[in-house]
Amino acid sequence: MKMLSHVDSKGKAKMVDVSEKALTYREAEAYGEVYLSKKTFGLVKKNNIAKGDVIAIARIAGIQAAKKTSNLIPLCHNIFLSNIEIDFEFDSKNYCIQIKSTVSTTAETGVEMEALTAISVSALTIYDMCKAVDKSITISNVCLLSKTGGKSGEYRRK
Repeated sequence: MKMLSHVDSKGKAKMVDVSEKALTYREAEAYGEVYLSKKTFGLVKKNNIAKGDVIAIARIAGIQAAKKTSNLIPLCHNIFLSNIEIDFEFDSKNYCIQIKSTVSTTAETGVEMEALTAISVSALTIYDMCKAVDKSITISNVCLLSKTGGKSGEYRRK
């Protein structure tokens, strides 16, 4: 039976010791969706939200969040990130903003949590920027799409 890496033999939480692990290139991609009302979706797409450029602010917030993941998630390692990309697509049929993040590093541990944190905070920032117009915004389907590197190898969501 595979043991959880963040729990010791007595069931206590612990940070994983990565000091003996080799530095390898690692990359993770994550995804999420933000569903808006038709009116709010149109305002964001036309950059007419009173607080400012929703997508630009959400991108910056996601980048900042990825860099601060270890401050937010207690057992995450502080990792130097080589690159953080956050892309947004407008799905006009479903009034949805699709968010994709790609995070990379050369380190002893992976960047899945950083990619997921970037998505989560980008989505929350969209909510914050638009909540005066629409409180029914839904954040959905936040997930890891893929990851490379490390002992566990590649993962691709099916």
